[in-house]
Amino acid sequence: MKRLLWLGVGLAVGAIVVRKFTQKANEFTPTGIATSLSQSAGGLVESLRSFVEDVREAAAEREEQINKAFASGELYVDDDGPDGQEGNR
Repeated sequence: MKRLLWLGVGLAVGAIVVRKFTQKANEFTPTGIATSLSQSAGGLVESLRSFVEDVREAAAEREEQINKAFASGELYVDDDGPDGQEGNR
């Protein structure tokens, strides 16, 4: 009975190892590499879109501040300099 138990454990471990090895080997096939590159490129494109959207929102906000100052006849003063320090007047 002990031998059957160990035979079952060995078969289960062997099946798991073969399955993992097959999955890892598929990652190095042309299809696996193409899939990996596609997913990486998709993530990069999404990050770039997010960055551009953030920049556009910040630019629109700054433009609105400048337009309000211009419409009211005030001198627009940028409180933060290009390096983030105050006093760029």
